[in-house]
Amino acid sequence: MRSVHVDDEDALPAAAAALRAGEVIVVPTDTVYGLAALPGDAEAARRIYLAKHRPAHLHLPVLAASLDQVRGLGVDVSHAATTLADRWWPGPLTMVFGLPASAARPSWLDGREEVALRIPQHAFLLALMRLTGVLLVTSANRHGAHTPPSAGEAASQLAPHVGLVVDAGTLDEAPSTLVNVRSNVAVVEREGSITREAIAATLARSA
Repeated sequence: MRSVHVDDEDALPAAAAALRAGEVIVVPTDTVYGLAALPGDAEAARRIYLAKHRPAHLHLPVLAASLDQVRGLGVDVSHAATTLADRWWPGPLTMVFGLPASAARPSWLDGREEVALRIPQHAFLLALMRLTGVLLVTSANRHGAHTPPSAGEAASQLAPHVGLVVDAGTLDEAPSTLVNVRSNVAVVEREGSITREAIAATLARSA
């Protein structure tokens, strides 16, 4: 397992090359360390499930670098989603979008009715996704366990399925807040860095 520091000159090209080679990598985010792979690589996605011992029926969340990348997935962007994105993206907010059957979408989303998406506020990760496109990124931990605050701890828990570790030191263990925005009645499904009250206040101001 290789390791680079996030500030190393070769960290960005090394991470992009590893992903394009079909590897699963540990990356820093603005919340916790994440386990990342290219979404169109079915074998890499399978290794994420193996590494985490994640149940197969749980779809992997997706990170994007921009709203253009989000819209390019064919999601239905409701008024609630636009309001929350304007306030909290980039940032620690994950939103569950609907996928209309009539909309064009990448093949790896075929058969899906929804997808969880986030634009993180992390310069390295945003730069990486501008090179690779959107990524499958889930917390770097065993399913149901807490996410280790350091890259080394996360990688050791997920070995031998990780090919590269991008180390950014100790990170906050607070996850993103998860909000379902498939309709204009947004539902907070997991409270994280952003409180339910803050979500409700933001939506109330736009009503």
